[in-house]
Amino acid sequence: MVAVASATKARPLAPNLPLHRDPYYAGKWQKPKANRYADAVSPGTGESLGKVVDGSAADAEAAIAAAKAAFREWRRVLPLERAKMLRAIADVLRKNGDELAMIDAADCGNPYAEMVRDFYAGLVTEMKGASIPMGPDAVNFSVREPFGVVGRIIPFNHPFMFVAGKSAAPLAAGNTIVVKPPEQAPLSSLRLAELIDGILPPGVWNLVPGGKEVGQVLASHPDVAKVALIGSVPTGRAVMKAASDTLKPVTLELGGKNALIAFPDADLDAVSAAVVDGMNFTWCGQSCGSTSRAFVHEKIYDAVLERVKNSIKRYKPGIPTDPATTMGSIVSKVQYDRVLNYIEAGKQDGARLLSGGKRPSDPLLAKGFYIEPTVFADVTMDMRIGKEEIFGPVLSILKWSDEEKMLAQVNQVEYGLTCSIWTNDLVTAHRAAGAVEAGFVWINEVSKHFLGAPFGGYKQSGVGREEGIEELLSFTREKNIHVNLKRRGGAH
Repeated sequence: MVAVASATKARPLAPNLPLHRDPYYAGKWQKPKANRYADAVSPGTGESLGKVVDGSAADAEAAIAAAKAAFREWRRVLPLERAKMLRAIADVLRKNGDELAMIDAADCGNPYAEMVRDFYAGLVTEMKGASIPMGPDAVNFSVREPFGVVGRIIPFNHPFMFVAGKSAAPLAAGNTIVVKPPEQAPLSSLRLAELIDGILPPGVWNLVPGGKEVGQVLASHPDVAKVALIGSVPTGRAVMKAASDTLKPVTLELGGKNALIAFPDADLDAVSAAVVDGMNFTWCGQSCGSTSRAFVHEKIYDAVLERVKNSIKRYKPGIPTDPATTMGSIVSKVQYDRVLNYIEAGKQDGARLLSGGKRPSDPLLAKGFYIEPTVFADVTMDMRIGKEEIFGPVLSILKWSDEEKMLAQVNQVEYGLTCSIWTNDLVTAHRAAGAVEAGFVWINEVSKHFLGAPFGGYKQSGVGREEGIEELLSFTREKNIHVNLKRRGGAH
């Protein structure tokens, strides 16, 4: 292992990139049907990371066929045996977490960090049904069964964490799975396939890198029984439309224009730190749950702004594979240009630029897609940066005085994923938590997820819940069985 870099001189580590770059299904690497490849480019350095298959509809269809064939036997595997295999995968991930995180650092621009989550192996026996009392002459009960083939479409912001973690529940429930990794950052998914090859029966877990063509097939194919997406609202709408022809259920974790609400009694230092932390500047704000709108009461507004200006300094863009880096790069040129356009729109609309707003001057970063952590003050809800999801390192701070009007503005957007509320008054906290239209609410906390807590959004921020028992059960369907116990003719 290369020594950890100092904070004063960038010493990037070298990622162990996958050797295989083709579709993986039926338990082996396959020759792509269309023989198309695209260049993987590091967003942090502009360097080529090699060619990766650009999967076609035919590749996706072949993977679905392999998953369908494997499902016949996989569904018969005893739950505890499935759990044993999932634990073996989790052990591989823990042992190789640093390596996989380093690949993500090079491929999608996230700073080097370990991002390994345990699977649902310990919950396989919790897929329980229920019985209904029918008296002595009948038994009525329900059982939970897997759907069949599940399609999972993974976003670019946390590729390894999502491809690993979001495969767990469908597999634990007895489904087979076809995964489409993000076309912007597929390498950690390919390396994962190399690492877990042979643990699961052939065809149970399949991977097809590619773009919209692959996603369209997963969402629309009649042999895919359910599809799940983490991504943008437009992509979620497209997936739901494609799934509608076959009436397959969908799970959608989509975008957010999330609010942090600071009441006048909130601790100044704590709330100022939360305003910055909630923006997830480490990931350049490329996180659906980022609290990108901070509603700060007028009594503490100026004091919070001063503290935010100091707190923001701990985030400094750097080479993602350097362990000293605290903030990475934007994932692609398209997203980079989009964020810069929003920054310009904020200026034109009259918001006050408090910090950042441009690319860093460090010559080491000249070839990457870097933007300084950006904070706008005096934002209003008629500004684009106040109401549209940017998915970049741009924080909008709004001043409020009337609670009813503020809550109306919080709920004004089409999104409803997360909300963070800061106050020392219990009544105020509960009142606000009940009023905000969001599926995941923190009180005097921000940006954390909790093991077993269901995560998901209201309104356009998604359909369904993940990260808890609800996610596992969502990959099963319920069957009711009625047994008549009355004896009828014949031998006794």
